[in-house]
Amino acid sequence: MPKLTKRTVESLPIEAKDYFVWDSQIAGFGLRVMPSGAKTYQVQYRKGGRTRRVSLGRHGTITAEMARKLALDVMGQVAKGDNPAEEISIQRKAPTVSALCDRFFESHVKERCKSRTQGEYRRAIDLFIKPALGSFKIIDVERKDIAELHHKHRDIPYQANRTLGVLSKMFNLAEIWGLRPDGSNPCRHVPKYREIKRERYLTKEELQRLGTTLADEEAEGAETPFIVAAFRLLILTGCRLGEIQTLKWTYITDRGIELRDSKTGARRIPLPAPARAVLSALPSTPGNPYVIEGKLPNSYATDLQHPWQRIRVKAGIPDVRIHDLRHTYASNAVSSGMPIQMVGKLLGHSQLQTTMRYAHLADDPVNRAAEENATALYIGLGLGAKRPEKPKFRVIENL
Repeated sequence: MPKLTKRTVESLPIEAKDYFVWDSQIAGFGLRVMPSGAKTYQVQYRKGGRTRRVSLGRHGTITAEMARKLALDVMGQVAKGDNPAEEISIQRKAPTVSALCDRFFESHVKERCKSRTQGEYRRAIDLFIKPALGSFKIIDVERKDIAELHHKHRDIPYQANRTLGVLSKMFNLAEIWGLRPDGSNPCRHVPKYREIKRERYLTKEELQRLGTTLADEEAEGAETPFIVAAFRLLILTGCRLGEIQTLKWTYITDRGIELRDSKTGARRIPLPAPARAVLSALPSTPGNPYVIEGKLPNSYATDLQHPWQRIRVKAGIPDVRIHDLRHTYASNAVSSGMPIQMVGKLLGHSQLQTTMRYAHLADDPVNRAAEENATALYIGLGLGAKRPEKPKFRVIENL
């Protein structure tokens, strides 16, 4: 058992089978000589009744003295109760973030999420997560890696925040599945970007133009009656696009639209007379269960975006999205004096906080009521026979 030095290592012969040479000064420190001529430094120890071995590096890549120091470090870890060989084995076998993405999508997203949410998760995984972190070992991902990815997409804050949310859920499940230690989610304390919620409602004049355009498109046959009806129903019911797009005749009852499933679960949507009038005017094809029929037999119209792009340009509202029709329904309800809680029920919101984005519109009926009440009192006081004109106040600067 010689002392392993550069000279002794390079003088060791190559044999038909691999063999070990152990150092005379450090117990467990040795060299493995392979038939291929490769010589690797090793350290060997016993843990839990089993012999463990750690490869320190190949001779030529590291020197004998470097290997000796590494061997001492490993033995020091063993003395403290650690098991370096086991940790290295776990590290090598640890799945990658790419594998975690696949398991997350198959085991969680497909089983628990609706189709639209599945699409959003798939997009975040394929376009943002896998390209940046896919090759990382799950246990190696740190908060700085998540923060860098989040910061990289700061110019699209909404998508950056959605991607952060997907990652956070993935790493929570990684802990449940035993792939990371408890409480180690690297997404913790990574702040989200501020999102500016879009508020776009149709004015009375824009609504009239849209109504005229829809009527013209239907009369000219530029759009099918089903496409036109879809947009009318979205305005008259405040429904989400998917709720109208996939609406079936069997969902319509005397009590309204009975959805077995929606974004917030089973839901009953009121169906007022104007909306029922739109439905009653629609033709129906025998065998097709859908209200908004598509081009293929027994199907619904899968593309409403392209027709809407044509219609909104003709109506002079090119910046209005389909979802803004739902905003228009809500804003009109709140502005007319409907309680915010009632509006939330009509929209199918599960949380009042979601509806509160329209709360400022409730000032309109309050201001009108205050104006009418004060006018009546003004006349009662004998200050005039009609409402006074609104005075112009002088702005006083540097008070």
